[in-house]
Amino acid sequence: MKVILDLDTGIDDTLALVYALASEELEVIGVTGTYGNVLMETGTRNDLAILELFGHKDVPVFAGEPHAITKDSFEVLDISAFIHGRNGIGEALIPEPEGTVRDQGAVDFLIDAVRQYGEDLVIVATGPMTNLAAAIQRDATFADNATIVIMGGALTVPGNVSPWAEANINQDPEAADLVFRSGAKVTMIGLDVTLQTLLTTAETAQWQQLGTVGGDFLAEATDYYIKAYETTAPHLGGCGLHDPLAVAVAVDPSLVTCLDINMKVDCEGETRGRTIGDEEKLNDPKKSVKVAVGVDVERFLKEFMSRITKAAAQTAPRG
Repeated sequence: MKVILDLDTGIDDTLALVYALASEELEVIGVTGTYGNVLMETGTRNDLAILELFGHKDVPVFAGEPHAITKDSFEVLDISAFIHGRNGIGEALIPEPEGTVRDQGAVDFLIDAVRQYGEDLVIVATGPMTNLAAAIQRDATFADNATIVIMGGALTVPGNVSPWAEANINQDPEAADLVFRSGAKVTMIGLDVTLQTLLTTAETAQWQQLGTVGGDFLAEATDYYIKAYETTAPHLGGCGLHDPLAVAVAVDPSLVTCLDINMKVDCEGETRGRTIGDEEKLNDPKKSVKVAVGVDVERFLKEFMSRITKAAAQTAPRG
């Protein structure tokens, strides 16, 4: 299966990217950048550097939309900088990338790839849905032919930026609403399941013990993330593996149990950013969205550690 990752590369996006690179079932044909955890430009820099660190500098990176549909600019929220660090990767230092983003824009790349590969391609989007919404608006066939897995939303649990809204959806509710209502085939991996998949320093210590630059980088970045969770969600006892779970579901959909439902996003009022069933399509026999409400935690964590650790082990020895 060919895959495009649409990332706002903070720490869990980093883990998602490495998971995809380490998955023999997937061929990563491109990374498209968006904003959210970081500025879009910071995210694409991180993507290029991570791809080079893990031996995949051939994977192209494309710059996407830098801000939400209804806004003229974007600034990183203080809470995002606290969770992911100012550089998006927990202040970990990795070499500046030699490569640069491609001249083609991310939205056009997404459109061209869906036209070329159709059902043999899955798009995994782990930031705001702005690039996807732009592709749907720009190409009348995109929604009908794209297969999308998103990390975003919360159906049965509270949001993480308000009682209703999850962070990725909250960045651009209008874009997410457009994607949901477009009829595109979407699997929503939201807080309902991602907050059941937790990582602790016991696991990151295994990466540190590898004695490789990749292991050191992943351990340092993820330990920063875990420490932030000790402040923002101390009841969890670890950090949520939000974005890696979305990639894992692209590899193996049986990891999650889903509800088939037509979704929408509230774009006004105090519930702005809420992901909920579309009451106008409640009785529509065609359900375009699958919402994950259960996850095989043990099997996912086993796959996650196996793949990430193998990828880190194959990087250069620590200097």
